[in-house]
Amino acid sequence: MSSESHPLKNARSLACSDFLAHQNVGKLMQRLTQATDQQLLDLWNRCNLSTDAALLAVGGYGRSELFPYSDIDILILLDDARSTDPELQSNLESFIALCWDSGLEIGSAVRTLSECLSEAQHDITVRTSVLEARLLGGHRGLFKLFKRSFDEAMDPKTFFQAKLLEQQQRHYKYQETPYALEPNCKESPGGLRDLQIILWVSKAASLGNSYTDLFKRGLITERELKELSRNQKLLQNIRANLHLLAKRRQDVLVFDLQAGLAKQTGIHQESGRLASEELMRRYYWAAKAVSQLNTILLQNIEAILFPNESRTTYPISGSDNTMFIERQGLLDIVDPQLYQKHPEQILRTFLVFAQNPAINGLSASVFRALYNARQLMNASWRKDPRNRAVFMELLKLPDGVTTAFRLMNQTSVLGR
Repeated sequence: MSSESHPLKNARSLACSDFLAHQNVGKLMQRLTQATDQQLLDLWNRCNLSTDAALLAVGGYGRSELFPYSDIDILILLDDARSTDPELQSNLESFIALCWDSGLEIGSAVRTLSECLSEAQHDITVRTSVLEARLLGGHRGLFKLFKRSFDEAMDPKTFFQAKLLEQQQRHYKYQETPYALEPNCKESPGGLRDLQIILWVSKAASLGNSYTDLFKRGLITERELKELSRNQKLLQNIRANLHLLAKRRQDVLVFDLQAGLAKQTGIHQESGRLASEELMRRYYWAAKAVSQLNTILLQNIEAILFPNESRTTYPISGSDNTMFIERQGLLDIVDPQLYQKHPEQILRTFLVFAQNPAINGLSASVFRALYNARQLMNASWRKDPRNRAVFMELLKLPDGVTTAFRLMNQTSVLGR
């Protein structure tokens, strides 16, 4: 490694040491991003590229979320009219070589504006990556033109459907559960990717660029905002510590690292549980909450993007009350405050679901209402004869019990 890499190496080392001492993952990502930005910009200017092209950070680097061993993905955007200029090509080759010589392991792409727009239209991965593009240096006008053209070409409905399918395929790959013995804190259900998709589709639909934006638009409650932020921080903290413990990119909480990870994060043995068991308990609670919030928000965004497909409602067959309806094949509630007013209807929700096999799941309104009713499911609620009677009735059903129990676990009704 050349001497030119020392400033970045020293900055990274200091940032990681400070993180291990104080466990402030937001500050870690900020410092790693700033140090990398500065190194890239210095090399860019050294190669006389300041006005000939635009240097963009994309992907996780673009959203300023660099972990100790994250990919450093950059996009070099060229003006179509100058893309074949020999001097420009030579300078670009020098820049990329300097990056590697200085210890920056970059993932780089060099494209003209028209090439980039074309690839983004046909490749959902490219479209997602450049959605978070951030200008580091170079031709600001070219970057603004690219962003304007990209935003005009974005079809939020198509993008939403593609990302939803991508999530379904990813969840299937990881057995559709956040409770794997060795979960991937980035890719598993309830992991960081389930949080990122919320902001991707929100940004594509011009609903906001952050959870705070979604709160201001009324798409999430203040409590949900706090839960999203808290669980994101926990998952990011685990990922950063995993990288440093393994001394490489490591996103899977393998058994061999769980004890060391617990120690590194300051978790101690509690109530007879090993420190590693307490670590995983905290992870699973966070992953479950993320899964619930992911479902709530994606369904709400879907209703905004496809309003004409979410209005028709139907009465529930066999229901002995008028508190439940069917909407788009999902069980919904008439009153969003149903469980606050009538906690005994919490368990009845799953009985009604199991009694109606044509219903495919729960609506965002039900997920949100159950999420906000967790504090009601206390000892007195469990002892309530009405709830016990409904639970026994549910157990006696010939069909639908297993699926209902899975939903009860997913919504934290089981285990309260």
